[in-house]
Amino acid sequence: MFNYVWPLGLVVLSNVFYQICAKSVPEGMNPLASLTITYLIGAAASVILYYVLNKDANIITEYSKVNWAPFVLGIVIVGLEVGYIYAYKAGWPVSTAQIVQAAILAVILIFVGYFLYRENITWNKIGGILVCLVGLGMINIK
Repeated sequence: MFNYVWPLGLVVLSNVFYQICAKSVPEGMNPLASLTITYLIGAAASVILYYVLNKDANIITEYSKVNWAPFVLGIVIVGLEVGYIYAYKAGWPVSTAQIVQAAILAVILIFVGYFLYRENITWNKIGGILVCLVGLGMINIK
């Protein structure tokens, strides 16, 4: 059970700090310049953790297994980071921006799962879509 739960706990904890950091990028700093620091730190942390967590580690061997996904993921992550930073600079509240995107994302991923991975669309998922849509409406009522 722990192996099932701890990754999501890490995602939640990291996302809390992520949102705080994205909202705290200095107003006058260009988000892309900020991200150069972010990714240098991220790259260094990844290399260190790779060697700490893997006995007999050989990063060159790992690189030989690469496909298209890490390259596209790099571009996509920049889009996520820049999107949030600009959203916060535009005035989105930290309590709302992530919830709005998560609800929209949840609905989209139900269809991605269906079309790309042949996951079933159940009545529970349809109910979840409706809850997300109602929630979006409620969050945006002033």
